[in-house]
Parts: sequence; C-alpha cells; structure tokens
Amino acid sequence: MDSAVEQMVEKVRTEIARYEHPLFDFSARPAKEGVEVLIDFKPQGVEVHRYVFLLRPQEIENKQFAWSFQRQLYDCLHDYVIEMFTLNPQRDDT
Repeated sequence: MDSAVEQMVEKVRTEIARYEHPLFDFSARPAKEGVEVLIDFKPQGVEVHRYVFLLRPQEIENKQFAWSFQRQLYDCLHDYVIEMFTLNPQRDDT
C-alpha cells in the first residue's frame, strides 16, 4: 500500500474512531478507488450482511471531510437499517 493510500485510510480510521454505536461496528480498508468504510451488525446470532460504502480521495481530502463523512455515515446507516427489513410492502413476494 503506498503512503498516499495509507494516509487516506488512517484519516478515515481516525474519523471513524469518533463514532461508537451499540449495534454497529465501523472499520475502513483500502480500496482501488479510495477507502471503503465497512459497517457490521454487532449482535451475534442474526444473519445480516455487511454494508460497505466508498469514499473517494477528493472526499477524504476535502476541508469539510468531518461534516461530509458524518452525513454520509448517517445516510448509509439509514439505508442499512432499511435493508434489514425481512418483509415490507416493496419486498412482498406474494
């Protein structure tokens, strides 16, 4: 991993460390086009997929990164929780 990618990943991990939630774990890893943020459901015994979203270099390098990251994290958490529905009117297979 080159130093620019390492710096971006570390910046995202530093920002993630500011967030703690009783139901979700957050992590970051390098990706081909930036940094992937991973959201995992903490409770054991429930089969739920991992949610992943991509942060591109221009987003991470932006002066307003902390604010834009928070907005994107909250939006993605909303989407993730909605995706957890096992039944809803749009998913009704009958």
